[in-house]
Amino acid sequence: MPRAFNFCAGPATLPEEVLLKAKDELLDWRGLGVSVMEVSHRSKEFMETVDLAESSLRRLLEIPDSYAVLFLQGGASLQFSAIPINFGVNTVADYVHTGHWSEKSIKEAKRFCDVKIVAEINSDDLLRIPAEDTWEYSKNPAYLHLTSNETISGVEFFWTPNCSIPIVADMSSTLLSRPIDVTKYGVIYAGAQKNIGPAGLTILIVRKDLLGNAIESCPSMLNWTVAAENSSMQNTPPTFAIYMAGLVFSWLEEIGGLDVMESINRRKASAIYEFIDKSDFYSNNVEVKNRSLMNVPFRLMNDRLDEKFLEESSSLGLLNLKGHRAIGGMRASIYNAVPEDAVNALISFMSDFEIRYG
Repeated sequence: MPRAFNFCAGPATLPEEVLLKAKDELLDWRGLGVSVMEVSHRSKEFMETVDLAESSLRRLLEIPDSYAVLFLQGGASLQFSAIPINFGVNTVADYVHTGHWSEKSIKEAKRFCDVKIVAEINSDDLLRIPAEDTWEYSKNPAYLHLTSNETISGVEFFWTPNCSIPIVADMSSTLLSRPIDVTKYGVIYAGAQKNIGPAGLTILIVRKDLLGNAIESCPSMLNWTVAAENSSMQNTPPTFAIYMAGLVFSWLEEIGGLDVMESINRRKASAIYEFIDKSDFYSNNVEVKNRSLMNVPFRLMNDRLDEKFLEESSSLGLLNLKGHRAIGGMRASIYNAVPEDAVNALISFMSDFEIRYG
């Protein structure tokens, strides 16, 4: 059976080349006669794999030596709590509220620090990120937190705030989708299950001068300094997820890096948005300059056709197009590994569906 076109928001589709390589190595990894899932995480072979994965990621993102790269567990959601804890006691922190995931990060941070919402996405029919000159910063915040891309509403940051405090960014759904300047951020963190690899792994990139500030009662498994001092090996890490992430990093380097990946992603997103904008049958409610390259939410003119749309698209191998339960409608998540053929097939189906039911 041919592989379906998977538009899932996460866990998301993985590059076919990566899956085939993992398949080939599943029973006999590096000539050891066992799977990578069956070797010690402290073995010479696995430690080399971790080092290679980190080196590849550093090349892709041009991460300087002044930053530590950590392979963590617990998903990006665990970092919602770990962030204020690692910035120390009596912390005042500024947060940008752009949607569902920033709201969750704010809720968790309030358990550990004084949170100030400096800007909030508008609540009218057209979603847009407020201009930075309207933001109201605190007097001496420890950091500014933002969610680079809201996977549910499809709102993405394409610029970095111009401020002197450390910027902490949840890049779970954008990391590795395009080049970024890591040095503009204090902390970048991302769940792996969008563009990096299988669920279970979280990447955290932290400027080293921000380490060593965790509150005294910080659990060791949440302490970034402990993780950095132990090369992310303070306990058994998600070994298979790290191995798969390393294969994805190598795949990205082989296709030409993040400049090439961005060009592909922009073509995919532009094709869908252009089709939607020309249609009276489909709509998207995000300001053009804030439209996500990774998640394209859209609605049908008549929501009574939603189930039929999902049923027919699924029968054609166009999977997981149902929008998040929080807002309904449809959503096409077009992460790195979603091929342009998938986007073209989706547009063709949407056009045919509009002709038949519009």
